[in-house]
Amino acid sequence: MSDDSFEPKIVGFLCNWCSYRAADLAGTARIAHAPNIRIIRVMCSGRVDPTFVFKALSLGADGVMIAGCHPGECHYIEQNYKAMRRFHMLRHTLTAMGVEEKRVQLVWASAAEGQQLAEAIDRLVADVKELGPLNWSKNWAENGDRIHALEDIVNEHNEAMEVLR
Repeated sequence: MSDDSFEPKIVGFLCNWCSYRAADLAGTARIAHAPNIRIIRVMCSGRVDPTFVFKALSLGADGVMIAGCHPGECHYIEQNYKAMRRFHMLRHTLTAMGVEEKRVQLVWASAAEGQQLAEAIDRLVADVKELGPLNWSKNWAENGDRIHALEDIVNEHNEAMEVLR
């Protein structure tokens, strides 16, 4: 499904204390990496809510990178462990929705690892290029089936929650 003219749009949520500084180091050291990523600085990778990733994908991103401090080195004590748990739940949910696992990646990069972060960005861009465009928002055309499916889910939930008397 690879298309040579396809240039993926990648959104990166980078931790202020480590990964964002690694990106800054890559830039100041003139370490080349794919220009496809748009970086959003967050105070901590543990602050990245899964809805941020869903929103990025629904608004046209082809891939998402979440980057933070190495486990055990978080400035907010254990928040990168929280990011790791959220990432695995997010990956499970996206897989169930039919989104390939390689589209969303979790990366650890300290402030001194500009080269490693640049390489991770290049790998993500290459992976997403190989997968092709996501076109998630175009798959959401409303024809009434989606609303019917949502109503069915509510009804199934209500039936499952009924207490037999």
